[in-house]
Amino acid sequence: MTDATTTSMEPPLRPDFHRDLALSAPFSWLKSGIQDTFKSPVSSLAYGFAIFVISIITIGGLFLLGYDYILLPALSGFMVMGPAIAVGLYEKSQQLAEGKKPRLVDMIMVHARSPGQILFIGVILMLVVMLWLRAAFLLYALFFGMIPFSGFDQVLSSVFTTPHGWALLVVGTATGGLFAAFSFAISAFSIPMLMHERKDALTAMGISMAMAWANKKLAIVWGAIVVVLFAISILTALVGLIIVFPILGHATWHAYLALRGDVVIDEVQDLSES
Repeated sequence: MTDATTTSMEPPLRPDFHRDLALSAPFSWLKSGIQDTFKSPVSSLAYGFAIFVISIITIGGLFLLGYDYILLPALSGFMVMGPAIAVGLYEKSQQLAEGKKPRLVDMIMVHARSPGQILFIGVILMLVVMLWLRAAFLLYALFFGMIPFSGFDQVLSSVFTTPHGWALLVVGTATGGLFAAFSFAISAFSIPMLMHERKDALTAMGISMAMAWANKKLAIVWGAIVVVLFAISILTALVGLIIVFPILGHATWHAYLALRGDVVIDEVQDLSES
């Protein structure tokens, strides 16, 4: 028989996150991201413009230093770091939800409840990017041998017009996809979570991974939206980042709110009482 005393002492169960959202939910997150971007749009677009300028400077530096051969993996690495770079956008979305008027200075000096833990996840994501760059070097050497890099244009021609290049594209895309999936799972929801929940980084990453795994179809749809919009940004010589990055950043915050559910409501109540 079950001990009634023991049972009554157990805390009531509550969901850590939702698992039953409609498959169309990512599009509602995107819609909310667009709305947040164009509420006091100067702050969001200034944030996006800063990301654009930093990206152009970084790419220019790669070419000047002769590291242009890592351009494609570096662009993939930008997507890995995206959730950490967007913390200011999460701040704005949170302020809008609280009825406050967002300011750019607040988006730069974010008021996170677990700031050190966000920094810790940022370091982990940087290590993932470095590991991915090293893997990209090894894959290139595996398919093309120890041939000196002959220039970005010539390498692109070799990759897209030769059997070795096609094989590299297939294996490299699959490998990069694994890195991207892992990074998405541990960071897409953990960093917004640490913005207004008191958690340690490992716990937040574990919850984020569980959220992504329990909502695999939603995560795939949301990931596809992110990839498509980022590809559009690349096709516009990264100018599209000025608008795309803020939209995705704000939308990620709404994705976290939608999936975290009842726990978020409790945390907000705790915050108002503290």
